[in-house]
Amino acid sequence: MKNFDALDLAEPLARALADLGHTTPTPIQAQAIPPALEGRDVMGIAQTGTGKTAGFTLPTLTHIFRDNIEPPKRGARVLALAPTRELASQIAESVRDYGRHMPHLSVACVFGGKPIARQIQRLSGGNDVLVATPGRLIDLLDRKAIRLDEVEVLILDEADQMLDMGFIHALKRIVKVLPKDRQTLFFSATLAPKIKTLSKQFLNDPVHVSVTPAGRTADKVVQKIYKMKRGDKQDRLAVELLRDEVGRSLVFSRTKHGADRIVKRLAKVGIRAVAIHGNKNQNQRTRALDAFKSGEVQTLVATDVAARGIDIPDITHVFNFDLPNVSEQYVHRIGRTARAEAEGIAISFVATEKDSDEAKYLRDIEKLLKAKIPEGETPKDLAERLTAMRKGTALPRPDKPAQDTRKGRGKSRKKKKARFSKDRAKNLDTKTESSSAKKGASQTRGRGNPSRALPSEGAAPTRNTPTREGRSRKAPVKDGGKPAKMSGSASSETRGRKAAPSGNRGSGGDTAPKRRRNSRRRGKPGSGSKPS
Repeated sequence: MKNFDALDLAEPLARALADLGHTTPTPIQAQAIPPALEGRDVMGIAQTGTGKTAGFTLPTLTHIFRDNIEPPKRGARVLALAPTRELASQIAESVRDYGRHMPHLSVACVFGGKPIARQIQRLSGGNDVLVATPGRLIDLLDRKAIRLDEVEVLILDEADQMLDMGFIHALKRIVKVLPKDRQTLFFSATLAPKIKTLSKQFLNDPVHVSVTPAGRTADKVVQKIYKMKRGDKQDRLAVELLRDEVGRSLVFSRTKHGADRIVKRLAKVGIRAVAIHGNKNQNQRTRALDAFKSGEVQTLVATDVAARGIDIPDITHVFNFDLPNVSEQYVHRIGRTARAEAEGIAISFVATEKDSDEAKYLRDIEKLLKAKIPEGETPKDLAERLTAMRKGTALPRPDKPAQDTRKGRGKSRKKKKARFSKDRAKNLDTKTESSSAKKGASQTRGRGNPSRALPSEGAAPTRNTPTREGRSRKAPVKDGGKPAKMSGSASSETRGRKAAPSGNRGSGGDTAPKRRRNSRRRGKPGSGSKPS
């Protein structure tokens, strides 16, 4: 098929393709679009970078344009599912590009890492096309913020990854709420036999389209491997990135912490790079991709989360710092280069230690590819390049973003005094000593009231001057059975309190009056109180 005119697409789509400079369909587009326009289910297998996104976007938008009806409230006419946030954003952007001349087209993209309240508000009016990740779509279903009972077309991009990497349970739950009378489009770069068997649950008499055999890599990707010790990988990567022929490059790490470690070590030799992986929030991932796309940063370090979501032209080199433990991921990794008939180079570092599993991973990859990956020659001037690389000036540490000013009610930034801090203990000791000195000078009692000060030594006692000891409830009884009157001296006499007789009913001793008084309050019999 020579041009898109023979595919009978809608007129606004033909204009959009002309604006984008797309004139000839790729093989996967030429085979998948006609049955999709007829309303049949399609299972398409094609290598990465062959235009699978347009293969399901163009017939879907043609269906929406020709059957021009309002989308359902809190629902969508077309549902596209993608395994990663980056791939979902890429699909939504492609739909908007191809539908630029459809004035009433509404497209929404929802995934984790963004405020769900805004997404619920965006979905309330209904959309023609909804692009989502399975996890966030399940959250919206649990909140009853979306209805999927009027979906006309279901699209699964990178279907094997969603079915194989934990999304199968989410997909089964989503399919239950979809109408049975729908069109389903499956597209992927690889489709294992067990995944193909499982996909029969979602497809109804599909048309199978296979442009390249499963596991075949891009034809124009030059593949090499270099065997070395695990500790030499970092220096060798820096040497390769400093080559003149290396332009925009993508480095893959097996772990998230490993990706961050690579970025930090490259910065020490003057190579600027950014990382993208699952531990980064959505804003950090978006900023990293924007910097890479704009050319501000020439090196992007990523885990496999980005292997299927990055569609950036002009990537000249892909470096496998760690070989993937899943051989199919190798195909998706190196497929980030040599896109759209371009050329690219894929270099893999293989650890030679006995405790390393990378030799086994390499055998699995070569078994999938049904070919042996050639080993590259070590450059003769490697030692000189390493010496020059180590002399590089380290990049300055990036400035931390300034914190936002405090708004509304929030946690106070004032440092609270510790309840029992050392400084506070010293202050308390100082105050105690000063107050003790003042009390020794004035012999004051009763919170600074001068009328209640104790007389100095040698002075005559003042009558009826209360003291702390004089206010004690335990006043002794003198021989006459009558309590002594209160005096200003430091005695233990009580103020006008009647003493118990020597033969009282209580337990006797100096605590008898207290017990008798308490018994009167409780009104217990036998306590000496008269009945009322």
